[in-house]
Amino acid sequence: MLQLPHQPLQVAALPPQRLPAREDQDGPWHTEAVCRRDEAGLFFAPSKEPTAARLSREEAAKRVCARCPVMVECREHALLQPEPYGVWGGLTAAERRVVLARRRRREVELRKAAAAERIAAAG
Repeated sequence: MLQLPHQPLQVAALPPQRLPAREDQDGPWHTEAVCRRDEAGLFFAPSKEPTAARLSREEAAKRVCARCPVMVECREHALLQPEPYGVWGGLTAAERRVVLARRRRREVELRKAAAAERIAAAG
């Protein structure tokens, strides 16, 4: 783990368009999210955040996610939306893009395999 000099974290407010959805809009998992309590600013970058500060903030956010009882639901929400900013379900936006790319490749491979099986069965 990268050791950074102790610096106070710069915390940004949640962008208005990225506030967690109300329970009746998106499901009950939001009510159990640890980040709803008091640490939501960890999950979104302030403008012009230095790289070292961003990495430190993201690691702190991931530690919060690691103890969250709805981490998996949150992650799936962010992958299905897809959420372009912030840490959701223990993944940064860049990490979510990698997961989505892997899922797309897997789906293509499965479709190709299914098509090959149909051809083999018919022929």
